[in-house]
Amino acid sequence: MSAYRRFRPRQAPAPIETAAFERPALPGSVVDAVLRYHDEVQDQGGGATLLRLSEKRLRNKEVKKALGKLTARAANVAVLWNEDESQIIRVLEAA
Repeated sequence: MSAYRRFRPRQAPAPIETAAFERPALPGSVVDAVLRYHDEVQDQGGGATLLRLSEKRLRNKEVKKALGKLTARAANVAVLWNEDESQIIRVLEAA
């Protein structure tokens, strides 16, 4: 009997279970809407600004048309914007 027959073949490890709820990726249209229609601006220092849509702005006809079904999700999104370089630093979404 060879040494190879004494050992069991390796089995793939069991898959790691993920959380029961995983939110789909944030569509770019939501980020675009926050950049275009934001009305809340908070200076974060160092040239960074936090941009958000207020509840009032989310009820605006133009914003609703741009976001469609994603209007509620956009209420939880903020964009950290670099004023000096005119670029996104980070997109934040509340759970």
